[in-house]
Amino acid sequence: MHALVALLDDVHARHVETGRSLRLRRGQIGTVVMTYDGAVVDVEFAGQDGRAYAILPVPASKLMILRDTPDYAVA
Repeated sequence: MHALVALLDDVHARHVETGRSLRLRRGQIGTVVMTYDGAVVDVEFAGQDGRAYAILPVPASKLMILRDTPDYAVA
């Protein structure tokens, strides 16, 4: 939950408020807001103002987790 992720492929979505069609591009950054069985997660996509414009289920295989700290190697 709350992991920062990026799309690996373009995805079609609907704007959460207006219902207008959106195309989310490969590399678009979102936040995981719900996990199900590990195979699919709900991702919220928001603008710089923090307002969500799309929330949709995305297969985990179509996402890359973005990391800001390194993992330590095991010796």
